[in-house]
Amino acid sequence: MSDVTIVAMTADHGLDVLRIYAEGIATGHATFEPAAPTWERWDADHLRAHRFVATDDAGAVLGWVAASPVSGRCTYAGVLEESVYVDAMARGHGVGRRLLATLLASAREGGAWTVQAGVFPENAASVALHTAAGFRVVGTRERLGRMGYGPLAGRWRDVLLLEDRLEDAPV
Repeated sequence: MSDVTIVAMTADHGLDVLRIYAEGIATGHATFEPAAPTWERWDADHLRAHRFVATDDAGAVLGWVAASPVSGRCTYAGVLEESVYVDAMARGHGVGRRLLATLLASAREGGAWTVQAGVFPENAASVALHTAAGFRVVGTRERLGRMGYGPLAGRWRDVLLLEDRLEDAPV
């Protein structure tokens, strides 16, 4: 794999972000969402301070990571939920690991004390990526939702709740 650079995500990356998201959706093991949203909706749902893309030496987007607030309540101001997606051709080359490390550093610098993720148990690669990055499984949200699309339509799905309590976080 060519050199990988992590840069702040901009609107210019939007089409690639949504393409890679749609690839993840197509696996049936990434999200309950049936389709990628518009860029405007995606942009509104994710914090600008905590979104990054990985690019190769030609500038092609290989993956992305972004965080959303868990809640609008002030007591949860330091708790973020992250999503990380890697292009199918770039998986297994450390792109997700680098993206997640960049997000965790950004979250820590931004004053967050917890970053969490919801992952389907069947998504072994994502579970492994998160645990290698320091996340721990804190529970299983059983039958959290039903799949609304694809071969798993109508099937109830469990979601693992993983979290990383950031080391230098304020207490």
